[in-house]
Amino acid sequence: MAVRIRMKRLGRKHRPFYRIAVMDSQRARDSKSIEDVGTYDPMVSDKSARVNLNMERIDYWMSVGAKPSDKVAVLIKKVKANDFGEAKAPPPLTPPKAPPEPEPEAPAEAAEGEATESAEAEGGEEAPAEEAAE
Repeated sequence: MAVRIRMKRLGRKHRPFYRIAVMDSQRARDSKSIEDVGTYDPMVSDKSARVNLNMERIDYWMSVGAKPSDKVAVLIKKVKANDFGEAKAPPPLTPPKAPPEPEPEAPAEAAEGEATESAEAEGGEEAPAEEAAE
């Protein structure tokens, strides 16, 4: 019987909670364990409070041949070194952007003059097309 120290998932959807358990490697993930030796709650904001391990029992099980999973090995290493890192500071708040100001409208006389110029330009473009068609 190969014994592993691994995590059992508990909790609900989108709210995980894990127990660190000693169990047979051929058992299902959430099945009966030989012994529970700690917990891991990834939703806790304080990184050092996320993990609770009974290191005496873990050392015992490792001395008799139990192998930790990759994730549990990392957690054990962090607990032994007491190095959980620091939580990232939230990004600084920035004031909301002001909406762009609308462009000032041109006087009515200038707007009429522009409209007639654009109509003449459109008419001038159509004439060469008619000549090319003949």
